[in-house]
Amino acid sequence: MNTYDFDKTIFYPDSSYTFYIYCLKNFPGAVLPTAPKSLAKAVAYKRGELSAKLLKEQLFSFLPKIPDIDAAVLRFWEENKRRIAPWYLAQKAEDDLIISASPEFLLAPICKELGVGLIGTRMDKHTGKISGENCHDKEKVRRFREAYPEASTENFYSDSLTDSPMADLADKAYLVNKNDVRPWPGKVQ
Repeated sequence: MNTYDFDKTIFYPDSSYTFYIYCLKNFPGAVLPTAPKSLAKAVAYKRGELSAKLLKEQLFSFLPKIPDIDAAVLRFWEENKRRIAPWYLAQKAEDDLIISASPEFLLAPICKELGVGLIGTRMDKHTGKISGENCHDKEKVRRFREAYPEASTENFYSDSLTDSPMADLADKAYLVNKNDVRPWPGKVQ
C-alpha cells in the first residue's frame, strides 16, 4: 500500500482553503458572518494560542448554513478535480490510501471517484465540529494503525516535514513540492 498526504501533495493548493473560498463565492450569506471570528482565531493560531482543531472548527462554522452540503461538495469537486497532480494520476493504484488533515466529508467524493481509501479529520458536515483529533502529525500514524493494524506502507508522499511520523512508518518516503517529487530528507531508502 502507498500512502499520500492530500493537500499540497497531490492536490494544490489546499482543499480546505479552496473549499472555503468556493463557499465564500457561492454561499456568501453563510460564510461572511463567520469571517470576523475566523480571522481572529487565525491570528490566535498563528501566535500559538489556539489549536489547529479549534481553528478548523471555527473556519467550518458556516456549514450549518449551507442548504445541501453534499451537493455543494460534489459541485466543488466538479470544478476542482483538475487540481489533482498529473504525477499522482499516472501512478495511482487501487490500494492507495489518502491520509489527510482535511475533513473526510470533503475528500470522500474525490477519493471515491479515484477509487482509493481515505483517512481524514472526522468532522460533522452539518456542524463543523470535529470528533477526536485533527488528523495531523502523529495522529495520522495513530489513525493509520487504528484502521490497518497489521498493514505496512511501502511509499509515503507529503509536502511537509511535519508528516515525519508517517514517513518513518513507510519503507520509502518522498517530499513533494508541486510536481517535484524527491526522496525524504534523511530517510534511508
